Amino acid sequence: MNYQKIRVEPLAPALGAEISGIDLSKPLEGDALDEVQHAFTEHQVIFFRDQDITRDEHKAFASRLGELHVHPVLQPLADEGHPEIVVLESGEGYGGYVAAGWHSDVTFQREPPLGSILRCVKAPKIGGDTLFASMYAAYDALSTPMQRLLGQLEARHAGRLFKALAKGDDKKTSELEANDNSVHPVVRTHPVSGRKALFVNSAFTRELVGMKPKESSALLTFLYQHIDSPEFSCRFHWRENSIAMWDNRCTQHRVLADNLLDHRRMERVTLLGDTPV
Repeated sequence: MNYQKIRVEPLAPALGAEISGIDLSKPLEGDALDEVQHAFTEHQVIFFRDQDITRDEHKAFASRLGELHVHPVLQPLADEGHPEIVVLESGEGYGGYVAAGWHSDVTFQREPPLGSILRCVKAPKIGGDTLFASMYAAYDALSTPMQRLLGQLEARHAGRLFKALAKGDDKKTSELEANDNSVHPVVRTHPVSGRKALFVNSAFTRELVGMKPKESSALLTFLYQHIDSPEFSCRFHWRENSIAMWDNRCTQHRVLADNLLDHRRMERVTLLGDTPV
């Protein structure tokens, strides 16, 4: 695509691009919206710098791209009128890093999110980068027989990591259990690009349906190790007012938990997705 409204600078061969020439505090529409959506589809994760936006502007930008998702457990700003915003905070006095392992977000839901828009409110002095990996690239790198095998399989996903957090809140526990224990294809087809992507992750995938436990464990372990190959990934260094927007249908991400002292605060808005096929 010949971009006219934005500048797009790819970060790595597998995925990732930095977008400039746009102010996300203003309504996104017309050709600019089309170009951002195209860059998102093409590069799988896109990054914006120097976007000093409010929470309402953050949600308004996301709303131009889809319907907002409300996490079944993590709703720290609900009392302030922002149940759609998830806060990820770490550093001395805040506890350890969240999401330090490769994962796609809340795949235990029957319709996992389309993607997320993460804004850096407070960046650590050093460290705390986020890595993103292309599940297109991970799938394409497999042999044809392995692709054929995986294309026949389904995996069970569960959100037990969040059940302890929901404990004591009957409403959240009920919502979580009502939309938990979902079965998805191991290889999904992206509804926009038409490309195939691996769709299992170590945070929420529990087993391969129809396989014996040892078979399931061995194959999933191989896939998790395969996903960790550096040639499938890109790395983003955060500064305050930086934004990352990733496609949850064809990427995984993880934070580098390498600085447990400096304060790091991120605020995330997520978009509703569809049933993987």
